[in-house]
Amino acid sequence: MDFLDEEQRRAITMKSAAVLLRYGDGPAAHRVNLIDSPGHIDFCSEVSSAARLSDSALVLVDAVEGVHIQTHAALRQAFLERLSPCLVLNKLDRLVTELHLTPAEAYLRLYRILADVNSIYSALRSHSYFSVLASLEDQPSSQDNDLPEDADDDDEDAFQPQKGNVVFACALDGWGFRIQQFADLYASKLGASASALLRGFWGPRYLEKKSFMIVGKKAMEGTDREPMFVEFVLKPLWKLYEGVLGQDGEMVQKVISNFKLNIPQRELQNKDPKLVLQSVMSRWLPLADAVMAMVVECTPDPVVAQGARVARLMPKREFVPEDCPEVVLEAERVRRCVEICDVGADSPVVVYVSKMFAVPYKTLPPKGVRGELLSHQGASESDECFMAFARVFSGVLRAGQKVFVLSALYDPLKGDAMQKHVQEVELHYLYEMLGQGLRPVASVSAGNVVAIQGLGQHILKSATLSSTKNCWPFSSMMFQVSPMLKVAIEPSNPTDLAALVKGIKLLNRADPFVEYTVSHRGEHILAAAGEVHLERCKKDLEERFAKVKLLVSDPLVSFKETIEGEGAGLLEGLKAPHTFVERTTPNGRCTVRVQVLRLPNALTKVLQESDQLLGQIIEGKTAKRNVMLNPQISQDDCDSVAMLRQRMVSAIDSELEAVSEQVDKEKLEKCRKTWLGYLQRIWSLGPWQVGPNFLLLPDVESSDGVITTEDGRRGVLVCGRAHFSEKLGFVSGSDDDANDAFDNSKSEEDALESLHLESVALRNSILSGFQFATNAGPLCDEPMWGLAFIIEPYIFADNSDAAHQSDQYNIFSGQVITAVKEACRAAVLQNNPRLVEGMYFCELTTPTEQLGSTYAVLGKKRAKILKEEMQEGTSVFTVHAYLPVAESIGFSNQLRTVTSGAASALLVLSHWDAIPEDPFFIPKSQEEIEEFGDGASIGPNLAKKLMNSVRRRKGLHVEEKVVEHGSKQRTLAKKV
Repeated sequence: MDFLDEEQRRAITMKSAAVLLRYGDGPAAHRVNLIDSPGHIDFCSEVSSAARLSDSALVLVDAVEGVHIQTHAALRQAFLERLSPCLVLNKLDRLVTELHLTPAEAYLRLYRILADVNSIYSALRSHSYFSVLASLEDQPSSQDNDLPEDADDDDEDAFQPQKGNVVFACALDGWGFRIQQFADLYASKLGASASALLRGFWGPRYLEKKSFMIVGKKAMEGTDREPMFVEFVLKPLWKLYEGVLGQDGEMVQKVISNFKLNIPQRELQNKDPKLVLQSVMSRWLPLADAVMAMVVECTPDPVVAQGARVARLMPKREFVPEDCPEVVLEAERVRRCVEICDVGADSPVVVYVSKMFAVPYKTLPPKGVRGELLSHQGASESDECFMAFARVFSGVLRAGQKVFVLSALYDPLKGDAMQKHVQEVELHYLYEMLGQGLRPVASVSAGNVVAIQGLGQHILKSATLSSTKNCWPFSSMMFQVSPMLKVAIEPSNPTDLAALVKGIKLLNRADPFVEYTVSHRGEHILAAAGEVHLERCKKDLEERFAKVKLLVSDPLVSFKETIEGEGAGLLEGLKAPHTFVERTTPNGRCTVRVQVLRLPNALTKVLQESDQLLGQIIEGKTAKRNVMLNPQISQDDCDSVAMLRQRMVSAIDSELEAVSEQVDKEKLEKCRKTWLGYLQRIWSLGPWQVGPNFLLLPDVESSDGVITTEDGRRGVLVCGRAHFSEKLGFVSGSDDDANDAFDNSKSEEDALESLHLESVALRNSILSGFQFATNAGPLCDEPMWGLAFIIEPYIFADNSDAAHQSDQYNIFSGQVITAVKEACRAAVLQNNPRLVEGMYFCELTTPTEQLGSTYAVLGKKRAKILKEEMQEGTSVFTVHAYLPVAESIGFSNQLRTVTSGAASALLVLSHWDAIPEDPFFIPKSQEEIEEFGDGASIGPNLAKKLMNSVRRRKGLHVEEKVVEHGSKQRTLAKKV
């Protein structure tokens, strides 16, 4: 279903496309909505959109290349959306024609691939799957040819050929089979039980021909017999392939007569043996029949599937106010209708729109269901019509029906306060999707996928449609990666700027993953998942939406900022006496003292992976839309808060355990106690209130409630509450109230009550200053990463008229925000700041003769090689490496150029890594001067180069020499 020109040119899928299929005849026929989604990691948003509307997933794995990054991502997505997965092992023909494997060797390869897939999925189900990299690095690849002794252990595997949820296929030639087909075939020939043969056709099972019994591996020790799958399934296929490709006409006629195949004579007389083979195999073992039979038998229908998925789609609300019983009852009724996939006439209509897609008006059907002409509104204003890619989860949706569009922030319990998150819309037309084509329909019942016309002006990317306002919106979708690649775009002709802005808004609606922002400098920033995705967006802008020539800047790579301190350095940072950085407001009424600490890397990673859950925990806050998928955090788990709390504590323990050999046990225990104490003093997170940075409360017991300055003024410590620690359960609400009461008593003893009330009013200013600081660090205005700030703000009494006048216009609160922000940034600069860059996990495949050229490209790109291994039976190497995001620009093109197209690379965002070099390094000691010189003759290091490039792009001041090599000017002309 790859009908786009770009998809056919690149031979990859870029957009999800749906088709309605019918399987079977009569009343037992089934309707199957099949959605073809991309496998490339740059288009993972299309996979998320398709998974949300599906009940089950067909996961395709290449029998030659085996399990790759995309396999992990697809299984993880299916698990998170609670889909029932089935497996298709494709390209079996290449095992015969290209790799020239024997049937026994092919069986071992297929067995290992199936074991790897089952291992990934079982790890997902056991909540022990941390990331793609953990699986690829920590688990050694199975190279042992010995198979398990007992196949009964496979009962817990998700994918088992005996269950019928595995298809062996060659999609190019159109053939595929399940082992049930061969079991039925041999049962009629041998007079044996089909169920007994089915159990023996996979795993170490052998047929004892004397007793005609199926035995295990132990009973066949000392013999050279082959497993039944090899003897009865693969060998006949191999023999047929060799005979047809060897142009053995007798074998072809024998197969046709034995299986009563109806093949036209002109196809059998074709001079190309591959076409003859395709004709025979596609009629003997039709792929469509095998896949559709598997879907019908092994996947649940919408009624069963929605009952299992409703906890993920519409999480149940446990705590509801008692003043809205009617709203709550109706919302619960709607949820029950979604759970049972109710199609009754009086059931509420609930539809989820996973994405919007653009279709040219000229391709829309001109006539409706009854042959009437369709009037497409907006055809004169634009060439593109935006359709909603949706599924009906309850009720019957009809064309012309009025529904409510609910955003993800809608809450039916808040009534009129939610008016901006709900709007009533009349639907225009409904269509069944047939790949590229559309067929008008009058109504669509629950369980079906549909394209809806008439929502283009009301939905940006995704939304919930309901016939009643009293309905909870569906939970937000989660994506595999976040858009890391950013570029600034502008039209070649400045007069086309208005057309460009309009085109970008259309693209932002049509692509569920692209992000569009305007920088403070007025640049139009487009964020994409990768180079292929960015090229696709640029092509759509130039040819469909904006229709203007574009100028695209170099990629704007995102960085983060932190301070020095990893591993054992983390303990040294806690032991070393940290000096506070002080900043005072211009009116002198507030002094802010800030101390900064480095968080353990494992704790920072947990915070990054859990940002959506953190947004749900903090009342009134929402996580950012695009987040990295993390299957260990189940959003519908009733004890997700306790799980997150345990993960944070475990992260600290794992970080300390890694350095346990370098530090004695007493110091480790003291350090652990210190960090657990910090977890009880978390006031807020930043940036965006869900980021990987802590705002810690000062230690109230060890600080004085009132301080005295040189001029005798009395001041009060502005101390908030540990809101976040209380939300996570590190401290109870009573403990936090006690701490606050202790602070109040101290203040009321020695300070004015009005001064204390004013300090309470300044808490929001402290939080705002912290958010501003963590959102833009001191190095190059990039977000901070993995830092904990202890902020001690003091407010002093001042009875001057100027003070009251400034308070009247809230100038003082702005001064406090600025003071907090500047103090945090200065504290980072004082504690050896470091730049943090994103790292891709890179999986390379290259032939042996191009391995040297591949390593040369990786070396130039600052890649860190993890491991390399040769694929069994081939001369192809698989290389795993970490590649900096900043160096990934043009990496694929350069790799293809150097290796003449023989090498290919897959990139997926892995983690953030601090650059060890100091961007402000200047040789000071005698050893440094001997190694680097006095600093005048050496250029900037890597960290400073990256920092200066970002500062230059943002228009910030860059300290650099205007003239690098000054010399006396000499004229080129010579006097004669």
